[in-house]
Amino acid sequence: MREKIRIGCGAGFSGDRIEPALILTEKGNLDYLVLECLAERTIALAQKRKLQNPDLGYDVLLEKRISGLLPLLVKNKTRLVTNMGAANPIAGAKKIIELAKEQGLDVKVAAVIGDDVFSFFTGKEISIENERPIDSYGKLVSANAYLGVEAILPALASDADIILTGRVADPSLFLAPMIHEFGWEVDDFEKMGKGTVLGHLLECAGQITGGYFADPISKPIPDMDILGHPFVDIFSDGQGFISKVEGTGGAITVQTAKEQLLYEVLDPFHYYTPDVIADFSTVKIEEISKNQIQIKGGGGSSKPETYKVSVGYEAGFRGTGEISYAGAHAVERGELAAEIMSLRLKDKIENLKIDLIGMNSLHPAELAQNSQPYEVRLRVTGMCDSLPLAQEIGEEVEALYTNGPAGGGGARKYVEQVVGVISTLLERDQVKPGIQLFST
Repeated sequence: MREKIRIGCGAGFSGDRIEPALILTEKGNLDYLVLECLAERTIALAQKRKLQNPDLGYDVLLEKRISGLLPLLVKNKTRLVTNMGAANPIAGAKKIIELAKEQGLDVKVAAVIGDDVFSFFTGKEISIENERPIDSYGKLVSANAYLGVEAILPALASDADIILTGRVADPSLFLAPMIHEFGWEVDDFEKMGKGTVLGHLLECAGQITGGYFADPISKPIPDMDILGHPFVDIFSDGQGFISKVEGTGGAITVQTAKEQLLYEVLDPFHYYTPDVIADFSTVKIEEISKNQIQIKGGGGSSKPETYKVSVGYEAGFRGTGEISYAGAHAVERGELAAEIMSLRLKDKIENLKIDLIGMNSLHPAELAQNSQPYEVRLRVTGMCDSLPLAQEIGEEVEALYTNGPAGGGGARKYVEQVVGVISTLLERDQVKPGIQLFST
């Protein structure tokens, strides 16, 4: 068993930049690269693509990311763990093999399957959010359980160069290599908790290097145009040192780490993953040198008896129309346009939302420091059961061009079919993960 490994995080969401992962793989001296590219809505949309074409459903940027990474991964003997399989890990694995053959590279890919529980989902399960039956939300399109390390470990044991998963818990992508390399027991919840802390700190990539942290006045971060992504040196006792490749932008400090530690955490004493109910309250973060911090502490007590399941459903159509007003009396003209839209649409669309961007789209108008901007943009949006009704919102906004008020410009209208996301729980024995292997 090894005493130390290095894991880098090259992506923190599906639309993340590709360049940081290339730099990490080329210059980071990594044992493992993780690309965390999946969220609740992302996988629901991927399920829709798979329904339209059974050869799709993996991450839309998989080909672009993997094409650039493959030669670097092979050259530097770095193993890749990623959830870019999304709704179709098998199709994604086949695509990776195809790309490797085109580049003349020998690659072995393990596709982790079993998170898709839609086929035996009854719809009578109860939502976590409001205890309604799942099928009361409308037509269901997907149901994916959050798998943990036990689904990934067989893939790592297969010696696959690339492990491609669907829906797994984000920290599990990092924790599984630790267990595999250090020989940790999956019921050693103290170690599971420590590893989960490190995985959680890295999972959002550029957030811990200052991206989401940055404020040019109160929290300046240097060279954000070349923001680097993090890597962690992990020791067999569970402590880790987080840093980034020298010469990349951003900053890793106690402050950036603390913000990421608490990101999406409701209760730091009980952070639920499929692997452990982790305790973040005992974590200690110390700055060792510039852009290097040490992480100690953390732990856990047990693991949940159920898997969380993310369920996608058809939520209707969102119609949106936008138009801008600038110059003298821009706010007043925007307010008049908003009043006109309200009078024309409020009786047709129940949940109509009308904003003046720059005035009240994010916060109530009374909180705005500058209540008289030089320009505003009217945005009218609403959820509708039918496509024609959703289209009418944008049509009404566009009609403001000639029907007033004066000086409207840059009108835009669009409609999108919305996939809603809710959550429920399934007993662990109902979920059966597995792997399929592919090689060039």
